[in-house]
Amino acid sequence: MDSKVSRPMPTEAGILAFHERCKAFYPADAVYASVNQQRRWYDALCAEFDAPSPEGLTRRDDRLAGRIPVRHYRPAAVATDTRIFYIHGGGFVVGSLESHDAICAELADGARAELVSVDYRLAPEHVWPAAFDDCYAVLEALLSDGRQVVVAGDSAGGNLAAGAVLKARAEGLSGVVGQVLIYPGLGGDLVGGSYVEMAEAPGLSTGDVGYYREVLKAPAGNVFACPLKADDLSGLPPAYITGAHFDPLRDDARTYAARLAQAGVDVTFREEPQMIHAWLRARHMSPGAREGFYHLVHGVARLVGTA
Repeated sequence: MDSKVSRPMPTEAGILAFHERCKAFYPADAVYASVNQQRRWYDALCAEFDAPSPEGLTRRDDRLAGRIPVRHYRPAAVATDTRIFYIHGGGFVVGSLESHDAICAELADGARAELVSVDYRLAPEHVWPAAFDDCYAVLEALLSDGRQVVVAGDSAGGNLAAGAVLKARAEGLSGVVGQVLIYPGLGGDLVGGSYVEMAEAPGLSTGDVGYYREVLKAPAGNVFACPLKADDLSGLPPAYITGAHFDPLRDDARTYAARLAQAGVDVTFREEPQMIHAWLRARHMSPGAREGFYHLVHGVARLVGTA
């Protein structure tokens, strides 16, 4: 990077300490390493920020749609029949049931709702639409028993969640009662807005985003792959969307939230002013991340009907 270019950085000590710990596991140029190496770094990084499981919460691994690994979380106190369907992030390249296990457990416990997470196929071994097809197949399976579902995801998972909700509307699939998009990548223009302003933000660069898109090989004009390309967002379920200020994906969250609201969708939007990409993992060491997670849990609880 040109030494004359000012790198945007937050000032909160907690999130800066989080970023320093991350760098020890997942170097800034790790995106250019082999995929297997990336996955090893990412798994080690995620394990570093694990937290004790909520008391009384149980897990059960299963397969849905005949082949797709999922994990069911049932907290000690369940106050709704509506389930959360969680899709993990990781640039479509890394991530697993394990990488987001603690986050899913705490989200289920806080919202007092059952949660199902999915281990979708990853790129580059499986390019578009493999991951999307897996997630949509799980959504169909979850809705098949008549129970309602809130679809949630972070980063790449936010992309898959938004796309799945759009496809559910297109196919007349009923029962999706909410969508939760956490610093999602929704197909924004890499040469404008936050992709330029936050091109070298800590935790994720615009170059990283471009790399992940190239690996995924999703068609740029497909609205399920690039939800910002959708002409009509009316009739979609209520949304909770949260972005990070120091994140090249920031404007994707801002723009999608605004367009949903303009289309008459009930939207709650928060932009965490001191947060960087992947701040969910910092929720136990950063005051800003802790506050953001509190509001996220409340937003999910509202959508599942327990708030």
